[in-house]
Amino acid sequence: MSTALRIAHGAFGRVALLDMDWSLVRHAHPHCHVLLKVEGADTQFVVGDTVYPLTGDTAVLVNGWQPHSYVHDPERPRTVILALYIEPDWLSAFRPGWAASGASGFFSQPSGEVSLNIRSLAMNLAADMMSRPGARAAHEAALSDLMIAVIERFTPWRSFPASIREMNARSGDWRIRRAAAAMRAETRRGAALDTYAKEAGLSRAHFFRLFESSIGVPPKVYLNVVRMEQAVDAVLNQSASVCDISNQLGFAEPAHFTRFFRNHAGVSPREFRAVSRLAS
Repeated sequence: MSTALRIAHGAFGRVALLDMDWSLVRHAHPHCHVLLKVEGADTQFVVGDTVYPLTGDTAVLVNGWQPHSYVHDPERPRTVILALYIEPDWLSAFRPGWAASGASGFFSQPSGEVSLNIRSLAMNLAADMMSRPGARAAHEAALSDLMIAVIERFTPWRSFPASIREMNARSGDWRIRRAAAAMRAETRRGAALDTYAKEAGLSRAHFFRLFESSIGVPPKVYLNVVRMEQAVDAVLNQSASVCDISNQLGFAEPAHFTRFFRNHAGVSPREFRAVSRLAS
């Protein structure tokens, strides 16, 4: 079973130090997502439909809303992974164009060779999270240095302002935007996908094709991403029990909620909450 060693959260998003030996289902994030190996066995992630290595020399880089999964090899030892889930608005404070981090094309490739500087910054951040879990300002400063180094190495960052204008111009199909907004507003496991298709005035098949081409993920994955972000927010920011949160989000049983959370985050909601509060 995977273990969360430390989890920090704030305006920057989330940073998780995970001791992994548990596979994760195919999922996505509304953040740019950077995975760096800290110690243990080399491993791999599936980004899109391609397998990419995660080693001491290579990072895995996942764009916002890009489907990916982790398949643990039970024959290999565990791997300690520094997983960054970074909010585009936080990055835009460094450079306005870095708000593009929430869109496709931010990282040129899903994998890249880390520099000695990135390796050192990642190791320092991981060590500081372990030794000083409550030092939030120091963690954010270290994360800032790390993300600047990552972006400058792995992205065409000089072209981002133009990319943002183009992204805004291509606002996508209004029916899909409305359906996505309705999914985000749904706080329980309620409406079926057929309902969203019907409300959009589209056949199920057309709705699925148009949704994936507009958003980048199938509607079921999108719903799961929304539900997971709601779950993380509740676990981090509410005092309600996990059982109450499970009911609040519409899961039939708390065990179903725990399994859903672990399959997306690698750890149970109780462990996620307990470790996160060390950094408060």
